[in-house]
Amino acid sequence: MSMRPPFDTVRWDDGVIRIIDQTRLPAELRFVKLKTVEEVAEAIQTLAVRGAPAIGVAAAYGVALAAHQSSPEDLLENVRHARERLMRTRPTAVNLFFALDRQARLFETVHPERLAAALLQEANNLLEEDLETGRRIGLAGLTVLPDRTPVRVLTHCNAGALATGGWGTALAPVYAAHDRGMNIQVWADETRPLWQGRRLTAWELAEAGIDVRVLVDGAAASALLGKKVDLVIVGADRIAANGDTANKIGTLGVALAAKAAGVPFYVAAPSTTFDFKTADGSAIPVEERSESEVLGDAPRGVRAWNPAFDVTPHDLIAGWITEAGVLKPPFKELRATGTGG
Repeated sequence: MSMRPPFDTVRWDDGVIRIIDQTRLPAELRFVKLKTVEEVAEAIQTLAVRGAPAIGVAAAYGVALAAHQSSPEDLLENVRHARERLMRTRPTAVNLFFALDRQARLFETVHPERLAAALLQEANNLLEEDLETGRRIGLAGLTVLPDRTPVRVLTHCNAGALATGGWGTALAPVYAAHDRGMNIQVWADETRPLWQGRRLTAWELAEAGIDVRVLVDGAAASALLGKKVDLVIVGADRIAANGDTANKIGTLGVALAAKAAGVPFYVAAPSTTFDFKTADGSAIPVEERSESEVLGDAPRGVRAWNPAFDVTPHDLIAGWITEAGVLKPPFKELRATGTGG
């Protein structure tokens, strides 16, 4: 894969955090500068920055931002408060807590005079690790692509460059294949109610010159049973010890349809998305969002249920594409190295 990622999703920029405001896409590619911890928290909560790896990187920079804006007297109090505020933004994405825990270790081990610089360096480290992880996930994912032309991949939500520091997880194999001149075609579920597939996945792939077509969520089962796609690759926000995987709402339906159709269903995620402290999917907290995201022009007085995620049982998943290769439970390759949550 080329050294330059498709997009600079989250970056430190001369004392502020610069993000792509994903709520503006695809109509406008707008970069926003976040100047306070509260602005970082609001950007995460409103999905201006989204995707588990990107959330983790943004939160790490948020703690560094608090340190850089603090006097020596209130530095420790401010960085701890920043961490606590950012931990409350999105409960499902485990990368958020991984990144904030990495920063918290420095609170006790680094002298206060050096803490601001150390927190910024650690956030930079997390970004660089994310970029390298995405590159390696892309290469690992090449091994599951069938030998045919074109290769037809179905994905749900957005787990591409916009959801990470710049390479993506589920779309990293797509970028790797495209980089090698392979003919690859992506079928992107629109992903209701916030249209991350239609707005974000379709936009970033079109920008990269990759063949992409959008389908309504309800058409995914027909595409799978009709043999219009060869495999499914989705991202993840948290993976339990047994492999049960939380991802954007609607993923479970795709997995069930893929199983019925005999189409392999893969999850692509970094090792930081594995939560070995959580035994199975029943213990994964699932964020519920505002009813207004669903209701639109529904009749007045109607209520809605709006879970942001669902959990796909591990037995529906053919493999987990990680920076360590394509793995299966009990994920001994990750446990042996101490990676994962």
